[in-house]
Amino acid sequence: MDFEPLIEKKRVRLVEIEDAMSAEDFYSDQRQAAEVSQEYNFIKKLLENWTLLEGLLGQLEDNRELAKGEDEEMAALASEEIPELEKEVERLTGEVQYALLPRDSTEDRDAIVEIRAGTGGDEASLFAGDLLRMYQRFSELQGWRVESLEASPSGVGGFKEVTVKVSGVEVFRRLKYESGVHRVQRVPETETQGRIHTSTATVAVMPEAEDVDVELKPEELNIQATRSGGPGGQHVNTTDSCIQVTHIPSGIMVRCQDGRSQTKNKEKALTILRSKLLEAKQQEEAAKYSEQRRNLIGSGGREEKIRTYNFPQNRVTDHRIGLTLYNLEGVLAGQVSELVEGLQASEMEERLQEAGLG
Repeated sequence: MDFEPLIEKKRVRLVEIEDAMSAEDFYSDQRQAAEVSQEYNFIKKLLENWTLLEGLLGQLEDNRELAKGEDEEMAALASEEIPELEKEVERLTGEVQYALLPRDSTEDRDAIVEIRAGTGGDEASLFAGDLLRMYQRFSELQGWRVESLEASPSGVGGFKEVTVKVSGVEVFRRLKYESGVHRVQRVPETETQGRIHTSTATVAVMPEAEDVDVELKPEELNIQATRSGGPGGQHVNTTDSCIQVTHIPSGIMVRCQDGRSQTKNKEKALTILRSKLLEAKQQEEAAKYSEQRRNLIGSGGREEKIRTYNFPQNRVTDHRIGLTLYNLEGVLAGQVSELVEGLQASEMEERLQEAGLG
């Protein structure tokens, strides 16, 4: 497909943005200025990649011609460079194609990650802890920051439920595929007969919601301060720092007791609540997508089994794209990029087809 007409539209848009950014009152609206600046950087990167791609395509064509030439030494050198050039052309083509797709307004946002123990009792809570550490290590590799929002530890060292905020560049774009049911198959430490048990944990990844996404009206909120309970140390248990917020219209309830301050717990609870309400809104919109796309990468629903972690076989399988890795230890140590990139590629292929850019 000829991308030049689409690229030309981006060039025109870049000029429009540059004119807007030069206006004296550009920064009077900080939020709008940030959004426009982000669009400017995104388009600028796209055009830089397009220029690089054009240059590489020309170089690749020259090398192919030289490889057919009579000068054997030159032909050999040209042939040797062709595979690397083809690989880089493929990569840049994918980047350009993806950048030409309509942008999801939440892709560049930070994410709220909620992990809940599912079926399997204590073993499920331990698995929830394993998943938390996996995302923490993955985040470290990406240069992201992880902040605890709420945690309900189990008595065996795992978590009944834990919620964190992950901040950084394109966090939600890369973590959004993790929503769903994760299944683990292994022999628990408490199992005396060596039998393999199957347990699950549910992961929900939500883009951090902003005030403009979800309006929280005071009259629609029931906010209560209660005494914290459960594991967490004597300081947590001896103060009325736990905040419970219920959104009356939806019935969604968020409870936060992770810190000693009522004010901070309230802020964290409202952050989680906004993201839950935004997630519900997005799920409603996702129902309008084509059935084909939903089947490809999954609906992102919390009830959908997306991945199995099999310890006896050292295997991790993502059921949505049929990708199996025999590197369970590495994956749990944060080496999740291959899974994420496989899911991104599948989604991009479908979106390109829908947009007529494939």
